[in-house]
Amino acid sequence: MKIAIVGAGAIGGFLGARLSLAGEDVTCIARGPNLAAIRANGLRLIEEDGSERHAANVKGATMSEAGVQDAVLLTLKAHQVKDVLPDMRALFGPDTVVVTMQNGIPWWYFHKLACPWQGLAVAAVDPDGTVAANIEVERVIGSVVYPASELVAPGVIKVIEGNRFTLGELDGSKTPRLELLAQTLIRAGFKTPVSTDIRSEIWLKLWGNLSFNPISALTHATLVDICQFPLTRELAANMMIEAQTVAEKLGVKFKVSLDKRIAGAEGVGKHKTSMLQDVEAGRPLELEALVGSVRELGRVTATPTPTIDAVYACASLLAKTLAEQNGKLAVAAR
Repeated sequence: MKIAIVGAGAIGGFLGARLSLAGEDVTCIARGPNLAAIRANGLRLIEEDGSERHAANVKGATMSEAGVQDAVLLTLKAHQVKDVLPDMRALFGPDTVVVTMQNGIPWWYFHKLACPWQGLAVAAVDPDGTVAANIEVERVIGSVVYPASELVAPGVIKVIEGNRFTLGELDGSKTPRLELLAQTLIRAGFKTPVSTDIRSEIWLKLWGNLSFNPISALTHATLVDICQFPLTRELAANMMIEAQTVAEKLGVKFKVSLDKRIAGAEGVGKHKTSMLQDVEAGRPLELEALVGSVRELGRVTATPTPTIDAVYACASLLAKTLAEQNGKLAVAAR
């Protein structure tokens, strides 16, 4: 397959390297030093066991250079997607599929969903409709990204843990294009289950992200610290209870209990969430997709979310302060 990775950072680079090593025709859309490194040397991948692999055949390109693709893996964060539109349309042919790999509630959530709100836009992640206008919903395959990896240098990706990417059509059907994409990822060494209910899979991951990410950003605590400190454990649980109520009104089924989900986060250990890493690096926070969207769906379903609202308010002010001062914030030892 001809596959373009839009956003060849930690996750995109992981996908691109493995797919290229499996024989796929991979082009990474990047910029700056990362693009220069990929053009010169392809991608270097440090696997979880420490072994190193060189994907020399990966191409680095801009949107206009890459040409029409069979599949586009969109691996940017949700708030970054608008920055690549409408240039990304240069990658689209009549049958090109777009795999959305963002955390949180996706812009397409209510499309192809049998519910009273079918077709409703999610303003938190697509406030002016730009994403929906530039990516036809017919192209979209949903996904849930589970691995953790780091871009340790331009063109160099280190895998922290995991290799599972769940895929699903928005209407729950099993299609030839979905099966082809899943098998392509499996050949590259990924676990790629196909879901007939991709939204429930999204909520299972979001259940933790919407609570642990903003709490960690505000407290500078790791996952195990949040889970083992009684007050923040209770705070996270209350946020998750509110979110579960919202999700169940939308027809979502949770496969695991709240306590098991928290235990899973605790088991990760001294891990800084992505939002805490963004605070420390002075990057924009992935707040709307992870938390603002859940507040919005609470309003849609007439579900009160007071705990989520309070944490969102504090995290939003933190994000505003950091942005206005072009600053970053980290706890340093004395």
